[in-house]
Parts: sequence; C-alpha cells; structure tokens
Amino acid sequence: IIKVITGQRRVGKSYLLFQIIQLILNRDPKATIIYINKEDLAFSFLRTAHDLNEYVVAKKAKSGKTYVFIDEIQDVENFGEALRSLLLNGDLDLYCTGSNANLLSGDIAGHLSGRYIALEVYSLAYSEFIDFHGLAGNDESLDKYLKYGGLPYLIHLELRDEIVFDYLKNIYQSIVYRDIINRYAIRNVNFLEQLVLFL
Repeated sequence: IIKVITGQRRVGKSYLLFQIIQLILNRDPKATIIYINKEDLAFSFLRTAHDLNEYVVAKKAKSGKTYVFIDEIQDVENFGEALRSLLLNGDLDLYCTGSNANLLSGDIAGHLSGRYIALEVYSLAYSEFIDFHGLAGNDESLDKYLKYGGLPYLIHLELRDEIVFDYLKNIYQSIVYRDIINRYAIRNVNFLEQLVLFL
C-alpha cells in the first residue's frame, strides 16, 4: 500500500516525510532509504513513469525492505503507472507527496484504485498556531490567526501585515496560476481573478 500525503501548498508535507524518514532511521539506522524531490534539479532526469521505476529498482536494496519517498510525485508523467509497477516489489515501502491540482483525491483513486492510503495535511488549527508561535490564547492571537492563517512557515516570519501578506500572496498566486489555471486550461484569467477577489 502506498502512503500518499496530500494538501495545500506549504502546509508541511515534505517536513512530514522527513519526520517519517527520521522515525525509520531511529528504529533502524541501517535502513535503505531512497528520497526523490522532484523540485530538486538533481532529479530532473526522472520525467516519466518508466524513468522513475527504473531509478528506484536500480537503487533499492538487494535484500530486505527499501523505503522510497517521492516528493511532488505529480511532476512525473503518468506517475500512477510507476507506482503500480513499484507496488509489485513486495520489498518496497512507498511514500509520496503531492500538492498541485493534478494530485487531488479523486485523481489518486483513478491512478491507484484502492492501493493507497491518503493522508490529508491541513494548515495549523488555532490551538496549534498559538503553541507553534508561543502565543497566549486571547483575542489578539485569535485576530492574528484569522488574519494570517495557519501555514507553518509563518514561524520564520515576523507577524506583521506587510511581511506575512507578501508571503501569502506568493502562495496564492502559485495555487491560482500553477494549479487552477493549468488544470482547467482557463483562458479568461482576468475573469478568474475578479471572481476570486469577489468571493
């Protein structure tokens, strides 16, 4: 069974992968781990399902279990074919993440038909937000949460409008332009922008 971690951009899916890797290494420091990050140019040669399958099979351990982590799997053409093929190797434990609109839950079901467990990652809840930022649970911290949201990366930013809104604007543009417009081949981008603004 493949563990598929999905969620909005920048909610911490990659970080969750690293935590799972660390948990495995804590249990077995000699564990064989393959980590592929499709946003890293070092893995740009993995373009197709065939490329991915060939790479993992070549790198896996000769005996025993190999843990395979693939970050942003949707960037591999026909990734579902590779994952189905890799599942045939009983000695592979597969984890992958995806965030763009090509990896929605319905799409995963179509690609993997019952051979996966989907783990949806959300931004921080209010209680997590105040713990994360070391804030007291009061009206002021609630206002900050309602204004800025619960994306984990905010811990690295000063919680001031001009700083946080610039960061959030970049994420918003990634979602609208890279995900929605590309997925649905929207031609009238101006109308979409106006609709989102209105909503």
